[in-house]
Amino acid sequence: MKNHTHFDYIIIGNGLAGLQLALKMSLDAFFNTKNIALIDPSKKDTNDKTWSFWETEDSQWDQITYKSWNKASIVTSKKEIRLELNPYSYKSIRSIDFYNYAKEKLSTKNNIDFIIERVESLHEGNLIKVSTNKNNYSATHIFDSRIPETFSIQSKKYISIIQHFKGWIIKSENKAFDKNNITMMDYRLKDGEQTTFTYVLPFSETEALIEFTYFTSHVVNENTYDDFIKKYINDYLKIENYSIIETEKGQIPMSNFPFEKFNTNKVTKIGTGGGWVKGSTGYSFKNTEKKIEKIIDNIKANKTPSSNLFKKKYKFYDKVFLKVLKDENHKGEWIFQQFYDKNSVQTMFRFLDEDSTFLEELKIMMSLFSWSFIKAFFKTL
Repeated sequence: MKNHTHFDYIIIGNGLAGLQLALKMSLDAFFNTKNIALIDPSKKDTNDKTWSFWETEDSQWDQITYKSWNKASIVTSKKEIRLELNPYSYKSIRSIDFYNYAKEKLSTKNNIDFIIERVESLHEGNLIKVSTNKNNYSATHIFDSRIPETFSIQSKKYISIIQHFKGWIIKSENKAFDKNNITMMDYRLKDGEQTTFTYVLPFSETEALIEFTYFTSHVVNENTYDDFIKKYINDYLKIENYSIIETEKGQIPMSNFPFEKFNTNKVTKIGTGGGWVKGSTGYSFKNTEKKIEKIIDNIKANKTPSSNLFKKKYKFYDKVFLKVLKDENHKGEWIFQQFYDKNSVQTMFRFLDEDSTFLEELKIMMSLFSWSFIKAFFKTL
C-alpha cells in the first residue's frame, strides 16, 4: 500500500468481477496513469468455488484452466442426451488458481493497490467517499460488487429463485469416471417435486467434483446436500470406497430484480451485485468478461461505464424462463431436456452467451412451446 487515500477508480470486492475488471484495466495502456484500488476484507487465499464456462478459442484463462472437456451429457428420468461440444470446449477454473493468477499479475503494476479492509459505506458527491472499518478514501468512480441491501427486502416483488448447491471433490480407490465427459445435469435424483440435479466434473478417472444443485425459492439444511451427494455416489456412480478431498457451497440469485437501477454516473454495480449472473442459468464467468469489455469501451469513449450493458430481449427471455420455474418448479427437468434434445448444444451455448440469431431464438422458443410458457409469456409482458 502506497498510502494513497484518493484513487481514480476503487473496485469493491476481489471476486470474479472485481479481479477480471482490474486485470482488463492492467492490460490497457489507457489506465496506466490511473490509480486503482481493490478493497476486500479477504486475502482470497482459499479455494472456495469452481467456475465453469465454454469457449471456442484459446484465451488468457487457458493457463489456469484446471480441466477442459469436449463431451457432455444431460440425463433425465426418461433419457440420456449425449453432446459433442466441438468447436466449444467446456472449461473449469478453481477459484484459488484465479485469485493467485490475478494477484500475481496485478502486483506488478505500480498504479494498483490491494487494500484488505471492509467497506462500510459510500457517500456520493463531487467525489465518492468510501469508509471502511479502518480508513476513509475517495475516488472519481466506484465499481461495487456488493449486492444492494434492498435486494433481500424487495426481491419478493420480482421473479426470483436461488441456485444453491454444495459439492464434494472426491477421490475413488478405483477408476470410476469418464474423464472426457462431464454430466451437466442429471435429474434422476430429486428432492420432491422441485428442480434439483447433480453436476459431475471428472478431473481424472478417479477424481471428480460432484455437486447437488437446487433451482428453488428456499435453501435447505447443509446436511440435505450431503445426503443427496452421498446417495448419488452410492446409487448412481456405484462407488463404494472414496475420500472427500474438498467441499464447496454457494448461493446464486437468479432474478429479474433491477440491479442496474443502482448504477449512477459515479457508481457502477458489478458482478452478482450488478445483475451480471445469467438470470435463467446462473452462469457468470463469460458474461462477466463481456460486461467488462463493454465497461472499458464506455470509459474510453467518455461514456457512463454502465451504458448499454444489457440486451433487453435476453432479459425478457430470462424473465419468462424464471416465471415458469417460479410458478411450476417441477418443470425444470422437462425444460432442460427440451433445450438440449430439440436444439444443438452449439445453438444453446450461443443463446446462453447472448450471441444467438433471431431464428435460433425462435427455434428454442418453439421447443419449449407449452401452456406453461404461454402463460408465463403473457404474465411477463
